[in-house]
Amino acid sequence: MITYLALFLVLFANANAELFTAMADMDSLLYTEKHVVSLIDQYIEMEMKRLEKLKEFAKDYQRKNQEALRYGMDYVANPVNAYLLIKRLTSDWSYVESMMKNNNAEVFLQNITNQRDSAMVKFPDQEDLNGAATALMRLQDTYKMETSEIAEGRLAGLQRTSPLEAHDCFELGRIAYNQGDYYHTLMWMEESLARVHREDPPTASESEILEYLAFAMYQQGNVKRALAMTKRLYKMDPDHPRAKGNIKYYEDALIEQGYKKKGDDGDLPPVVNPRKDDGGVDERDTYEALCRGEIHKTGVEQAKLHCYYKKDIPFLRLAPLKVEILNWKPKIVIFRNVLSEDEVSLIKELAAPRLARATVQNSETGNLETASYRISKSAWLKDVDHPAIARISKRVDDMTNLEIRTAEDLQIANYGLGGHYDPHYDFARKEEKNAFKGLNTGNRIATALFYLSQPDAGGATVFPELKLTLFPSKYDAVFWHNLLKSGEGDMTTRHAPCPVIAGIKWVSNKWIHERGQEFRRSCAMDPMEYE
Repeated sequence: MITYLALFLVLFANANAELFTAMADMDSLLYTEKHVVSLIDQYIEMEMKRLEKLKEFAKDYQRKNQEALRYGMDYVANPVNAYLLIKRLTSDWSYVESMMKNNNAEVFLQNITNQRDSAMVKFPDQEDLNGAATALMRLQDTYKMETSEIAEGRLAGLQRTSPLEAHDCFELGRIAYNQGDYYHTLMWMEESLARVHREDPPTASESEILEYLAFAMYQQGNVKRALAMTKRLYKMDPDHPRAKGNIKYYEDALIEQGYKKKGDDGDLPPVVNPRKDDGGVDERDTYEALCRGEIHKTGVEQAKLHCYYKKDIPFLRLAPLKVEILNWKPKIVIFRNVLSEDEVSLIKELAAPRLARATVQNSETGNLETASYRISKSAWLKDVDHPAIARISKRVDDMTNLEIRTAEDLQIANYGLGGHYDPHYDFARKEEKNAFKGLNTGNRIATALFYLSQPDAGGATVFPELKLTLFPSKYDAVFWHNLLKSGEGDMTTRHAPCPVIAGIKWVSNKWIHERGQEFRRSCAMDPMEYE
């Protein structure tokens, strides 16, 4: 019943909860799992005669954990693996608890509880499990992945895990159900049902699957199928506490739809499963198509783009910067190879112990708060933290010709499972009156985005209004102006990072502000002029 996965990076003793929000927190779960095996073995040694079943569980647990550790980063940087690891240490751990409680294991379980609360061993919680499951569903939607392909462990053509079992799929469906997401409930319960029929012994209850699946069918408009499935459930389990009542409920629903008699389910129509309309379907569809790399600039547009060496200041005459123009209005450029491997490693090393759940600013209160549409952890590095950070800030000055002394500190972000951030603006809009008030440096005039890693698949940066997709390339930096010459926000700079399918994504932002640019940024005759 237990399947395995893992992810690799360091979890520090002072790290926050919400492990799913940053890949940098996931490595410790492998060692948490290994520690659990050790504690279980101790318990088995004391209770050998009464706990043979638990011993078999522990052996299987240990074998698969060792397999995950052996494959290391290549094995673990996979969202399916991440979901399973978190699932194993949350819902599946409940199974272990029940076995032990049935055998007077309260003392041992208290020991485990103490370990969960310690700084040395970090356990995920239900929020982590829900977050990992939601991440898989987000990947499924964004990249149009078939449920069966994900269940087989294949993401973007990458095979890094053994297939999911029926119980794993059932848990995904149940999490979706608890969130009122019947679109995904239907897909994952169907997959669970298909798999339970192929398993011997089955890892999930067919009657449970049918009940959830029938209600999801009903919610998605498949009332006839909901009725047929519930009748099947009732035939399988006449004593089911809800099946008979649900049959009447679905029959009444059919009568309301115009069917003449109860039980007139007739031929079953094709399944319909509409995706929820969240009010931004047009942008969502464009965003997801860009993430998949399905939208490209025309040949005429591409012909206007070019590369050049930037050497407009004395230092750059000795060490010019490689610049590639990606878009003209607004002008978006990428600076190639502006970071070294030593600098990237140092930034990650300094940032890792400071990582905290990334926040967004409430437009009404100005307060920072976490949000489900921003899944990452971030940290801030000052120029005084290390000479290399100060050098990078000076490099941004050379790259952009803008004043850096009024810029924000360097922000480092590590994306979590299916890590993403919904389309947004970097600048503060007029209604966001309290944004950046404490800085007293005006609005964010420009953004420099450094790529500190290159995921194996996914993780692009996209601009929906411009139909532009940028796939991460390590050591490079993307730069654009957020404001027009008038100081008004450029609405075409709305952008978003796409979910990471596989691998690790680290980025760093340097947000440059208006104050101090008076003698750096030239004026224009037309206030709406682009840079």
